[in-house]
Amino acid sequence: MKEISELTFPDNLRYAKDHEWALQEGDTIKIGISDYAQDQLGDVVFVELPAVGDTFEKEDEFGTVESVKAVSELYIPLAGEIVAINENLEDTPELLNNAPYGDGWLIAIKPENPDDLNTMMDKSAYISMLKEQE
Repeated sequence: MKEISELTFPDNLRYAKDHEWALQEGDTIKIGISDYAQDQLGDVVFVELPAVGDTFEKEDEFGTVESVKAVSELYIPLAGEIVAINENLEDTPELLNNAPYGDGWLIAIKPENPDDLNTMMDKSAYISMLKEQE
């Protein structure tokens, strides 16, 4: 596993305590897992995602990521309706390891309350939380 200083955390994202990230794109929010999360998981071999149209409350489990090490639950950082899933992860789950902030995104939602994005951590708060957990 890498040191926190070796990992990437884009400034334009918001982060959840469960290591998901969120990015507003128009009226939808794209969600994935952080570089820290994929590093902790190791090689991802399977991703289970919800169906388009499913709705979730904040912090509900919305899927799982299976790696060679473990199976981890995914928790939605904002309440909303699934409007897109990354179907590429079905055939190439390793995208989560290779590009967690790019081609490895998980879902896009129409948030119940877009302002909730502002309650998530910014980059510096997320890194501080990670350092406290070490």
